[in-house]
Amino acid sequence: MPEVTTVILNQAGINRALTRIAHEILEHNKGTEDLVLIGIRSGGDHLAGVLADRIAAIEGEKPPLGAIDITMYRDDLDSRGSLPLGRTEVPFDVDGRKIVLVDDVLYTGRTIRAAMDALIDLGRPRNIQLAVLIDRGHRELPIRPDYVGRNVPTSREEDVAVDFDAERHPCEVRLIKP
Repeated sequence: MPEVTTVILNQAGINRALTRIAHEILEHNKGTEDLVLIGIRSGGDHLAGVLADRIAAIEGEKPPLGAIDITMYRDDLDSRGSLPLGRTEVPFDVDGRKIVLVDDVLYTGRTIRAAMDALIDLGRPRNIQLAVLIDRGHRELPIRPDYVGRNVPTSREEDVAVDFDAERHPCEVRLIKP
């Protein structure tokens, strides 16, 4: 049986969701003071860049931006075999900062746990908040996003894919059913 793909967010829907998340981040943090965005490679780092641009357009000040690779912090390295290592680029001190960790799709919570472990190795932030474009449920750890673009109930057999254009901006979110 062929897989069925359904578009659940188009470019316009993604833009609305990211603009709303940017406003919510600013409202919750009362502006950009001590605020930094760190995206989880590989989809979250591109979303963090878009969110930083939206925040700058709203507030007039762009928060510092970083990217974190969580490969070595994963709890499934034994079962996955060799994975390519990405670069962690956090060109600022995280101590005492309000960090918004950004990812494209939240599923079991294990990627977020690994990202928090990696962040704590870099220093002691004031707090860590979580922004995701899609929350698909099925949490295995007690992790909850602070900012969500869209909740998409799925089965465990389904997949959610965020497609990016040539400039690495999100352009479509698809639900894939086997």
